[in-house]
Amino acid sequence: MTRATAVRAVLAVAVLLVSVFITLTMSPRLGLDLQGGTRIVLQARDTATVEADRETTDRTLEVLRQRIDSLGVSEPTLTRSGEDRIIVELPDVQDPRQAAEVIGRTAQLTFHAVEGPGTEKPEEKTPDGEPSDGKTPDGEPSDGKTPDPDTVPDPDRLTLPDEQGRLLALGEPRLSGAGVEDAKAAFDAQGGAGWAVSLEFRKGAGQDWKKLTGEAACHPAGDDRRRVAIVLDEKVISSPQVDPSVGCRAGLPSGATQITGSFSADEARDLALLVKGGALPVPVEIVEQRTVGPTLGAAAIDASAQAALIGAAATALFITVVYRLFGALAAVALGAYGVISYAALVALGVTLTLPGLAGFVLAIGMAVDANVLVFERAREECADRPKRSLRSALTTGFQKAWSAVADSNATTLIAAGLLFFLGSGPVKGFGVTLAIGVAASMFSALVIARALTEIAANSRFVGDYRNVNGIARPGAVRTWLVRKDPKLFRNPARWLVVSAALVAVAVAGIVVRGVDLGVEFTGGRLVEYSTSRPVDVETARDSIAAAGFGDAEVTTAGDGDLSVRTGKLDNDGEHALRTALAEEGGETTKVRDELIGPSLGDELRRNALIALGVAVAVQLAYLAVRFRWTFAVASVVAMAHDVILVVGAFAWLGRPVDGIFLAALLTVIGYSVNDSVVVFDRVRELWGANRRTPLDTIARRAVLQTVPRTVNTGMGALFILVALAVLGGDSLADFALALLIGIVVGTWSSVFTAVPGALALERSAKAPPPPAPGKGKGTPRGKARATRRDPLDNGARV
Repeated sequence: MTRATAVRAVLAVAVLLVSVFITLTMSPRLGLDLQGGTRIVLQARDTATVEADRETTDRTLEVLRQRIDSLGVSEPTLTRSGEDRIIVELPDVQDPRQAAEVIGRTAQLTFHAVEGPGTEKPEEKTPDGEPSDGKTPDGEPSDGKTPDPDTVPDPDRLTLPDEQGRLLALGEPRLSGAGVEDAKAAFDAQGGAGWAVSLEFRKGAGQDWKKLTGEAACHPAGDDRRRVAIVLDEKVISSPQVDPSVGCRAGLPSGATQITGSFSADEARDLALLVKGGALPVPVEIVEQRTVGPTLGAAAIDASAQAALIGAAATALFITVVYRLFGALAAVALGAYGVISYAALVALGVTLTLPGLAGFVLAIGMAVDANVLVFERAREECADRPKRSLRSALTTGFQKAWSAVADSNATTLIAAGLLFFLGSGPVKGFGVTLAIGVAASMFSALVIARALTEIAANSRFVGDYRNVNGIARPGAVRTWLVRKDPKLFRNPARWLVVSAALVAVAVAGIVVRGVDLGVEFTGGRLVEYSTSRPVDVETARDSIAAAGFGDAEVTTAGDGDLSVRTGKLDNDGEHALRTALAEEGGETTKVRDELIGPSLGDELRRNALIALGVAVAVQLAYLAVRFRWTFAVASVVAMAHDVILVVGAFAWLGRPVDGIFLAALLTVIGYSVNDSVVVFDRVRELWGANRRTPLDTIARRAVLQTVPRTVNTGMGALFILVALAVLGGDSLADFALALLIGIVVGTWSSVFTAVPGALALERSAKAPPPPAPGKGKGTPRGKARATRRDPLDNGARV
């Protein structure tokens, strides 16, 4: 075992041990679409006096946090998105009506005089169990005594607990939050009061404040009536006493008001933020609302787990059959990849969403790509030099495959980055898991799989029995192709005609059938219900129309569920719709609920087009830097060909196009460019080594040499996607279907669209062939760079 192999083995073991520890001791953070709950996106709106910027949105968020805490929701999450949006996540909340009502209220900040200690009125009961009001049937007090009107609490008086929980009886609101000009937290070093909150009022409100504090100052120090209560949404946030130095009826002027107490820095800032936030409320509008039932999330997790196990097992069996012992070792590395990528997701605190879960499962099938590239390269080395050692062929395979591995993974990372930065909601999670999957697959292939295969290659048994290791003999597909040697590009224009015909069929579907944009792109509301009794679509449609929702679209979804899509529908309307369905279907449970405002729908649709445009531009720029411009343009044309075919297929099938479909489409773009990169990387290598050979011959050799890799990698992804399509249900079926179509057409286009397109462009290009291997910038003319010596060659010669 060489030192490099030992280092890789130790590193692999260390990373695996850490990953196993994280997997066993930490739990994943599930998104609402997996654990169930409600997600609400709020858009802050400008008013005549206040601009909805970052600062005012932060104040609104703090007010909303206090309100939502009062609902008793377990672990709610509120975050600001951009300058003027707030994302509210409420786990386990299935009926968002109360939450939406609380969120939608304008902040109510009021200032009250304290009229004394508050008391809770005890509820007495008569012998027959009815509540008693303390009076006889004739209306007299039951104890025969006349109560003192000063000691009997007014039942209409507002009574709230102060900061310590003591009840206070409050008077009528004397001042609203609209009168507050500013509230600042500051440290009073000179007066020794510590952290305090200074208040400034507007002109008219300042006089009301002075009068309120002047009346409170008429009561003795320590008396509750000397306090002033500041109430936000019927909750006392502060109830300071008027300082003893303030005389009766004198009051506090606006600029001299300071709330002191045993505040910490954070407490003072929070109080100032609440007071100021109540004073400058920013109206908010619900632009997106999603509710997912807990059963749907649990079913998606189970389905994804089954698909991952079945797909991974099929992939592992496939590469073991194709590459024998080395394939089995790659399957072990594939299992290690699963553990490492899952541990990375958990350790980084990534929120695992439904598209993210699908991305994690998909990455398992794509993780074998690097191993396949290396093994096919090693097979070529063994075929070219049958006498060379197995270890030497394997090392050369890793070296020569590195360029294609790096480029193909870079294009996938570009797609993942676009998903994260231009996607919305759960689609961002898909981009994160895909990026982590790419990094983990590189580690598993270049470190774990390489360490395992190098250790095996040092075994005399593995080296002597060439049928055992899996790379010492060419594969069946390669042998058949070499024997047939088809003249693929004798007339490349015919392949372009076929591709153009396929594009025409896809465009016809888009024009004739139209693209069924999901509610995410059009705005509106989509609700999915499960009923205890079967209800056919016509009956459900009649019931909903009778309830006043005649424009609703009703379809089936899942196992007998009903999907209802409407334009504008508020939460009360949704409740009425569900009640109408319950009359026919019995107990009706909401499985999924998506509400998208029209402005957000337009924005998401616009962002989707921007994402596709940026994807094309970025991939073109990357390929132009890494390859010839002709190769870059041909690859982008093939990528556009794949996108049109996938969209056209969905148009002909009548399947919805939504955010998850966009995630699949950007993944198809990455996969398509990935395949083209592998082919053109080989074209560049062969053309540089054979500069006088016609390009069409070079292209044919490159395609025939890379077809085994393309087929074997595609099979690994297909196993996973078929399992997702069959087991994933409606939530993941369309995602898997889009990728299945994309992989098939991507494999076709990388050979029969990209390569013929490059040949056609090269006929008019004037650039010389690429430099021969070992020659490049910085190498003196006529002198090749020193080639890397065989690691088992000690340099001795006779």
